[in-house]
Amino acid sequence: MKKILITGANSYIGSSFENYLNKNYNSCYQIDTLDMINESWKNVDFSSYDVIYHVAGIAHIKETKDNKDLYYKVNKDLAIEVAKKAKQENVKQFIFLSSMSVYGIEKGFITKDTTLNPKSNYAKSKLQAEEVLKSLQTKDFKICIIRPPMVYGKDCKGNFQSLIKFAKKLPIFPKVKNNRSMIYIDNLSEFVKLLIDNSEEGLFFPQNNEYSNTSYLVKLIGQSMNKKVRLFIGLGWLIKLSGLVIKKLTKAFGSLCYDMKLSEYKQNYALSSLEESIKESV
Repeated sequence: MKKILITGANSYIGSSFENYLNKNYNSCYQIDTLDMINESWKNVDFSSYDVIYHVAGIAHIKETKDNKDLYYKVNKDLAIEVAKKAKQENVKQFIFLSSMSVYGIEKGFITKDTTLNPKSNYAKSKLQAEEVLKSLQTKDFKICIIRPPMVYGKDCKGNFQSLIKFAKKLPIFPKVKNNRSMIYIDNLSEFVKLLIDNSEEGLFFPQNNEYSNTSYLVKLIGQSMNKKVRLFIGLGWLIKLSGLVIKKLTKAFGSLCYDMKLSEYKQNYALSSLEESIKESV
């Protein structure tokens, strides 16, 4: 039985991972969570754990001059401190949750050759953490860095909630042709489980087995709420309906995806299809 410590109590991804393992693999893992809000975590003994899954971070808040330093303090410095403590106390594997945003693009096709060019403090702090963490790796201390695309699931935060709001309030939605990389939270949890099972190290880009299409997503969300959303061709419009502005979703109309080759793994981790995952997420 592997012992896993999730550093970042009450985080969506961390809590979902714990719930997923307890539900599906209850007898195989011992999981603890650790609150990182104050410095009491420094007094916790890491030596009994096989794996640290570091999910603590700042995200989904508007960046300002006043909170700039907070991103680097939490997303970079804290991650490095935790990893150094884990290494010193003989933890075998450290898993760090980074982000697709380190590429600094809102539209495009990301391959193994795509240049890293973070634009936001969130992305810059994540990439800086990655760089230091990689330097800590040894044969006895394995580092896994995960750069997921948009993560969605039941009660998640972020852009997926905007799609749900639009599906609830709009009877029509523009029909666009685009591809978006996304990953359902249970698929991500299964992937992390496999990284732990296989004692992996390196850089990883998990995503669903299929790209998403923004229009189809909204339609699927509507269907899951027993609401019909009609799709129509044309983007030459900006309308206000029920207090919502379509402009909020213009980024989602473009294509942004990982090359599927980046996400290949020796075992299948995307156990839920797009349709199944949307039903579970609404």
